[in-house]
Amino acid sequence: MTFFWYDWAGYLGVALVLLAFLLLQGHRLHGNGLSYQTMNIFGALGVLLSLVFGSFNLSAFLLEAAWIAIGVYGVVNNWRRRRAMAPPAGHAP
Repeated sequence: MTFFWYDWAGYLGVALVLLAFLLLQGHRLHGNGLSYQTMNIFGALGVLLSLVFGSFNLSAFLLEAAWIAIGVYGVVNNWRRRRAMAPPAGHAP
């Protein structure tokens, strides 16, 4: 059996998403944390690449695209929350 780069991207993506979920369940990551969100984004991106360049499956593609969108939403939300909590520039703490 021959494995192409997109097959490896898919396998690594699945492993990354599952690892993120395992670490979340083991209380090693927080669900709204940057590490968890980026692991999910890059994992879903790997699976998405395997679908686009390998065997396409619309339902799996939509799931992974939504997973990426939700992860990006989480990263942006986290960034906005941190920015709002930071003291204004030029002010001493």
